[in-house]
Amino acid sequence: MTPANRPPAADGSAGADGSGESDRRESGTTNPTEAPQLVTLAEPSAPPPTAERAVTSAATARRHVQTVLREHRGAPAGGVNQEAVIDLLLVVSELVTNAIRHGDGLAGFEAALTDGGVRLEVRDRSDVVPIHAYGTGEVPQHRQPNGYGWPLIIRLSRDITIEPCPGGGKSIRVFVPLG
Repeated sequence: MTPANRPPAADGSAGADGSGESDRRESGTTNPTEAPQLVTLAEPSAPPPTAERAVTSAATARRHVQTVLREHRGAPAGGVNQEAVIDLLLVVSELVTNAIRHGDGLAGFEAALTDGGVRLEVRDRSDVVPIHAYGTGEVPQHRQPNGYGWPLIIRLSRDITIEPCPGGGKSIRVFVPLG
């Protein structure tokens, strides 16, 4: 199915396929050629459960990170640049989507606000390290079905570490600056 006729997931998102449809809905624009508007951090209707149980897709991961930012607005993220938030949400989407698509499933997600940015940890069930994980962050020259996510993660993140998890799988940790 194309993104235009794909039915939405139960949570109203376009799913974890990286299509960006839910990104455009969250930013207030539906035309991909329009410039994105300011990111709105909508109030949840009920207190969110812990991230470990709540994050099952890129859309729920983005909502969790938005909640973390909103709850700590007066902390180090006060006055956060909106472009930095958009970059952060893009990194969240790419990491979670990669875990689901290429990592045998999402095994865990954490986000913590720190001085100057957000530390993310995504765990999956695969021991395989992404082929471009330690690359330069350059976008591939030829059109490929895969291969754009890691260059974006590398370009927008700092302190990228990939470690095996006890019992299998791996943990990917990154720091995304907000200033």
